[in-house]
Amino acid sequence: MEPNASNNMQPDNCLEITPMEVHKVVPPPHRSTIQKLKSKLKETFFPDDPLLQFKRQPLGKKWILAAQYVFPILQWGPNYSFKLFKSDIVSGLTIASLAIPQGISYAKLASLPPIVGLYSSFVPPLVYAVLGSSRDLAVGPVSIASLILGSMLRQKVSPINDPLLFLQLAFSSTFFAGLFQASLGLLRLGFIIDFLSKAILIGFMAGAAVIVSLQQLKSLLGITHFTKQMGLVPVLSSAFHNINEWSWQTILMGFCFLVFLLLARHVRKKTVNIPVPSLCSSVICLNFYMVTCASQSMRKPKLFWVSAGAPLVSVILSTILVFAFKAQHHGISVIGKLQEGLNPPSWNMLHFHGSNLGLVIKTGLVTGIISLTEGIAVGRTFAALKNYQVDGNKEMMAIGLMNVIGSATSCYVTTGSFSRSAVNHNAGAKTAVSNVVMSVTVMVTLLFLMPLFQYTPNVVLGAIIVTAVIGLIDFPAACQIWKIDKFDFVVMLCAFFGVVFISVEDGLAIAVAISIFKILLQVTRPKTLVLGNIPGTDIFRNLHHYKDATRIPGFLILSIEAPINFANTTYLKERILRWINEYETEEDIKKQSSIHFLILDLSAVSAIDTSGVSLFKDLKKALVLVNPVGEVLEKLLRADDAREIMGPDTLYLTVGEAVAALSSTMKGQSSSYV
Repeated sequence: MEPNASNNMQPDNCLEITPMEVHKVVPPPHRSTIQKLKSKLKETFFPDDPLLQFKRQPLGKKWILAAQYVFPILQWGPNYSFKLFKSDIVSGLTIASLAIPQGISYAKLASLPPIVGLYSSFVPPLVYAVLGSSRDLAVGPVSIASLILGSMLRQKVSPINDPLLFLQLAFSSTFFAGLFQASLGLLRLGFIIDFLSKAILIGFMAGAAVIVSLQQLKSLLGITHFTKQMGLVPVLSSAFHNINEWSWQTILMGFCFLVFLLLARHVRKKTVNIPVPSLCSSVICLNFYMVTCASQSMRKPKLFWVSAGAPLVSVILSTILVFAFKAQHHGISVIGKLQEGLNPPSWNMLHFHGSNLGLVIKTGLVTGIISLTEGIAVGRTFAALKNYQVDGNKEMMAIGLMNVIGSATSCYVTTGSFSRSAVNHNAGAKTAVSNVVMSVTVMVTLLFLMPLFQYTPNVVLGAIIVTAVIGLIDFPAACQIWKIDKFDFVVMLCAFFGVVFISVEDGLAIAVAISIFKILLQVTRPKTLVLGNIPGTDIFRNLHHYKDATRIPGFLILSIEAPINFANTTYLKERILRWINEYETEEDIKKQSSIHFLILDLSAVSAIDTSGVSLFKDLKKALVLVNPVGEVLEKLLRADDAREIMGPDTLYLTVGEAVAALSSTMKGQSSSYV
């Protein structure tokens, strides 16, 4: 591998390459350590440069911009008109008709009193209307956060035996969820939730949909003694072991309303007519509703109100039937009397000490991440439909503060709901005032209409939940993942089966762990490619990809496609030595020249550390470097005081220039021995 070891080389062993101008590789402009640190922090935490709007502005204008940044309502509020209000009031009343039955149903899913679900549809929308930047997002309780909250808290506390403590832990978990969400936005750490990949969420949501649906067997079959476990086996076992408790009146009512709700949902899907591009390239492309949401229309489907009003119609109709026929005395379980009035304060119920502190922090983190992922992705999806921007960090702070305030006003975890946001969008919402209208409608319900829900049957609430979560099972997306990436498909299956057979949080943890393992594999086992020349050009490409690419005799040209650091230095050294041994063995068999130059194309190496520099020192003999980026070149120059790496004729701008220049050198050396 010595550059001068060319005594036995014949001129015809070298590829005839047209001489070309060799461009000098120059080091990057000098920057101080402070400048580099500042640039790194800016790219990490402020890629959107939120301070750009404040530059070259007078002091008064800066204060106005700052107020508008913190309170987006100040941006659109001054220009609000009666025409916009007419659209918002229609959409607000429409989503309220969906929010009321969903709020009651999802509270039951979280093992909380039904009234808490309505509380959570009153205060949080008001907070979001002031702080949120999305015009279409309708906030409130959602199925998956309700499921996680209830299942995690039930592991330690029974909502039946100790309902007050369970309620206190739910509010405390909501506080920590909001605190975590707001902290992510304030510290601009939203990239943390990027570890929830699309594959993870598709599998996780499908598993959660199965578990949620199976949990509704208690209501749909009228079973009194039902397991509190979440796994598939214990749920089915409990359902069939208590077959003597099945109520055929309940089954008949549940079946009828479930069919009605599914048909209403089908009507909505059939009326959609304009596909919308997927947002998989966005920062939070992971949203589990993305495929369903991608089918929404920019136009208002004529029959969108059928699916929007179906849950409320089901609640009203079933309540009338139960009241008229006194069905509560014939095996039909009902909600019972609900408390009237607005949200009572709950800050005195928050737990910041005691044996359950770890549980509420853990529950808050998990529910906070999941609900934040859903809320931001839904907001960005509908923003793309109307061609406006949603600031992810502002949304994190808005959703976080919404939950912190909610935890002090008897609310549990809330976020942007896909179903309500879709209805809000299709109903013609123009601004966040639609959330205010929904909140006022829920307030009127809390003050005056609560006695009407006393006879609402639990079986209908179960049917509403099943209908809401059934769309989370996304078979087309699963097939697409299988087609694109088999490893992602395995991750998706692990998330699905982990949720179904173990638990909700364990299934999510398993899938995240496998995804992180995949990332670690990519970091510790970076790709190294052997490059060959495309005949008639100075272009060099992967030999295994381009079949017409040919090797250059006497050269081993490798491309490294990852940052070089302590985690992969040993692997890269071993892999490069293996390439060298394989090449020389192959050349010995062919009786051709051995390697005279090892060329490393560093175009794709974005960073290097001390261990990476040591790698080049170990490979210093006949080593030629091509196109190292600024940071890499700067570190190599600093570490190479003795010029062990960056010697003469060892640094080139392109592979073509390196091969042309070194080939000329080899020809000159071989002719001197003739």
